[in-house]
Amino acid sequence: MRAVHVGSEVFPFSRTGGLGDVLAALPAVQARLGAEVTVVSPWYASLSGEPLEIWQGEVPGVGPVRVGELREGDVRFLFVGLAEFERPGLYHPDDVWRFCAFGRAVLPVLQVLEVTPDVLHGHDWQAGLVVAHARLTGWRTAFTVHNLQYQGRWNLAEARGWTGLPDSAFGPDGVEFYGDLNLMKAGLTFADHVTTVSPTYAQEITTPGYGEGLDGLLVRLTVEGRLSGIINGLDQERWDPRTDPDILPYADPAGKRANTEALRAEFRLDDLPILGTVSRLADQKGMDLLIEALPHLVKDWNVVVLGGGEPLLTAALQGWALHPRVAFTQGMNEPLAHRIYAGADAFAMPSRFEPCGLSQMISMRYGTLPVVRETGGLADTVPHDVGFRFGEATPQALAAACGVARAAFDDPGGWQERMARGMELDFSWDGPARQYLALYAHLQPRGQG
Repeated sequence: MRAVHVGSEVFPFSRTGGLGDVLAALPAVQARLGAEVTVVSPWYASLSGEPLEIWQGEVPGVGPVRVGELREGDVRFLFVGLAEFERPGLYHPDDVWRFCAFGRAVLPVLQVLEVTPDVLHGHDWQAGLVVAHARLTGWRTAFTVHNLQYQGRWNLAEARGWTGLPDSAFGPDGVEFYGDLNLMKAGLTFADHVTTVSPTYAQEITTPGYGEGLDGLLVRLTVEGRLSGIINGLDQERWDPRTDPDILPYADPAGKRANTEALRAEFRLDDLPILGTVSRLADQKGMDLLIEALPHLVKDWNVVVLGGGEPLLTAALQGWALHPRVAFTQGMNEPLAHRIYAGADAFAMPSRFEPCGLSQMISMRYGTLPVVRETGGLADTVPHDVGFRFGEATPQALAAACGVARAAFDDPGGWQERMARGMELDFSWDGPARQYLALYAHLQPRGQG
């Protein structure tokens, strides 16, 4: 099986979140299982690593293009260099234009390098145009939705010429969406099969509450058997409490105590148990619910929050950090994240929606019991006999679930059993990688129309 993954970021070369982690881990495991795997992403000016330039030339409709190559294990990484990406950082307000150029360049680059995959697998809206061109070329295609909320929309009158697509690709049954170009819709429409990163999220996005205006199309994909969910895996080498260099390593629940006491000392917390959170500060993540619940939570918990994002949520947490039982660190700090996962007793994820989520998997692997809203990947990965789940996206429901967790914490034997069960769960990429390879093998091209 020859597979080409296309995405906007890939760890460790470029990363802002979970997408970059997936584009590193999934291809590596697929290669270990015998597939020939290539990953294609932009050659950002701020790329970590120094690709070897292997080709440069002109691509019609795009202009000068250069291609760099790096190899990690058995995976080949190709970086497409365009003028549009010669600026600091990864994402910018004009990204629809930039990723249209990228989307037009990928197939010509693969063809000149004689890369002929059995399946081209695009990830999120930034790869939607690549999937459309691949299907029109006759290639088999898969497309994964990591977060439906971000769709890559731009006024169609201006953006039509950016795409290089034929007239037949436009209209309500193509890439047009209420007068806009929609690159997420391009991926959904043209892919032979669409996946989401959890089975529950695949069901949720077929409803108006989660479908972001695309639920009608997603219902049709479901009826046609072209939509399914495959839960993300976790990099279990990077997230392993037995070998983690950022913590005091441990292999069982008893060994966790030293990390809890270290975290307590770091933030000068009292003897109450610690509720941790590592998150983007965004409404999607329910951080406003956590903030509203804090008057109740601080009666029973110390609360440690690490994250950055929306200014109002940041300001609110900065104010709460004056409370002796609340600690807030702004931004993303990888070593501190590891210390929170290892040192907290429980971990809050009150997400309004969560396509998959990795934090709940990490926390359970570290013996930290998650308190999660019952949605998306949280519902699929947090067993009732390990974590604590609640239904409504309200501060009251979150506080009540934390109250249940606090009562459970007061039974040390039962809490230790929950910790042990969580630490034994298998969140490796092996199962998901095999599911994707099986999906590729059964893809049926739908023609070029």
